[in-house]
Amino acid sequence: MDLRKRPIGVELLSKGVITENDIDTVISYQKTHPELQFGEILYVLGIVPAKTILDVLGEKLDCKTIVLSKSILKVSPTKYLPMEFIQKNKVLPFFADKETIKIAFADLDDKEVMKEVETRIKKKGLKIEKYLTLGILVDEALDFDVIDKALIIPLTGDVTKTVDKIIKEAMEKRASDIHFEPSSEGLRIRMRVDGELLVYGIIEEKYKAQVIGRLKAISNMFQEKQESQDGRITDYPDYNIRVSSQRNIYGDKIVLRLLKKNATISELGELGFPDDEEFMNRYFGRVNGITILTAPTGEGKTTTLYSIINKLNDPSINITTIEDPVEIRIPGLNQIEINDNVSFIDSLRTVLRQDPEIILVGEIRDIETAEMAINSAHTGHYVLTTLHAMSSIDSITRLRKLGLSNYDISGTINTIVSQRLVRRFCDCAKPREFTADEKKIIKKIADKYGEKFDVENAKTFTPVGCEKCNNTGFYERIAIYEIVEFSDIVRDMINNDASIVQIREQLLKDGFRPIQVDAVQKIVDGITSFSEVTKKINFNNL
Repeated sequence: MDLRKRPIGVELLSKGVITENDIDTVISYQKTHPELQFGEILYVLGIVPAKTILDVLGEKLDCKTIVLSKSILKVSPTKYLPMEFIQKNKVLPFFADKETIKIAFADLDDKEVMKEVETRIKKKGLKIEKYLTLGILVDEALDFDVIDKALIIPLTGDVTKTVDKIIKEAMEKRASDIHFEPSSEGLRIRMRVDGELLVYGIIEEKYKAQVIGRLKAISNMFQEKQESQDGRITDYPDYNIRVSSQRNIYGDKIVLRLLKKNATISELGELGFPDDEEFMNRYFGRVNGITILTAPTGEGKTTTLYSIINKLNDPSINITTIEDPVEIRIPGLNQIEINDNVSFIDSLRTVLRQDPEIILVGEIRDIETAEMAINSAHTGHYVLTTLHAMSSIDSITRLRKLGLSNYDISGTINTIVSQRLVRRFCDCAKPREFTADEKKIIKKIADKYGEKFDVENAKTFTPVGCEKCNNTGFYERIAIYEIVEFSDIVRDMINNDASIVQIREQLLKDGFRPIQVDAVQKIVDGITSFSEVTKKINFNNL
């Protein structure tokens, strides 16, 4: 085996740095933190120091490494690279003289990022000295004193107007969340737009307490309470704003979740699925049984469910939804919002006495909800729901672990959809040819799954950035997906307790195409990029 390609976990295990139990711990943690790499999780959980991880990586990859920290930074990074680029790609300039600039990279093999850095630095007349680091160290090293002073938000005492302006600008930027993050230096504000956290600005230390106090006041939170709190902001008629506070070593971190009222429901075609009756009828036009949407948190499961249920909505059908919370009100539906006094399972029991034909259950969280959904399907209802699992096929394992029998799984589930959201190119993106490495990946996917992609006539793009896309080069998101449909053979295999590997082999024979196929198709179609897709799915081990 090429030692450069050997996973870092295997490398550390062979050197006795970690144990098999450590690997299990990391894998378990990664299920809820898919954005973190294996080595980063070892560092976050305190299993292995960052220096040890980087020493092993440096030896393995034959490269220089750097353990980034605030004290290491001797330059202002934004003098050389935009902050959005630094945060997104985990690239950080940390030292420069008249001829050379030292830059830390979380991924030295990302040719697209490397080319962008080299182009920008070349304009400065400097040579690059490359170092490998951990992506999470880039985040930790970015403290307020090295961020561009232009990011400081002027605040002369009118805290009310400042907070209102921040929230309204977040709405204009289509942000889903606003993070107010305290530090010894002040209060950093970041906004999540199209799934990416972007730095909005910084409140100086002397105003930090006032801003946090204002947020607590309009959220109906206790001012002096040290424990975590939840609240709501109702001052904006077009939005439901959920608020969460969490104490850290520098004060209260506040996160605002912006949910737009009466938001337009997207058609399936807008979300990235085929928008035709044949597709709809095949996978979602059911009289009974269960359809499951699965993905990690924040990957658009609810949005897709709304699109499907809106398509099924008809005056001749009784449709009831049980949600936490009701994010979009849809005329013609009976929508139930659960709370501390009303659970999913209690609501579902009542709904079954209300003569429903289609039931949307926001999420299968436990064995009780799962069994009730199964019973609903057995008694002739069509149930749509979501489940936390990493892929459509892994959902079978998840349901087994919840305690469902193979008979219940095979007898009621019709389809399982797994999806991820990736950003679309903005109109400002510039066309370019696919690289040789990109073409190799496309060819491997095509050969492995019997697909045909018109690579020779296709072009991808380089994100540029403009006012419309907040200078990111991307605007809005689209789903990449896979769908499992149970054939009679697969149902028999589940009943006979077949392994997931065996079930996957049969599904591929039945025509199942994994998410990588749809991802490549959307890349070839010029909708998104390899760099976006590889944040969400893996093209390794093809």
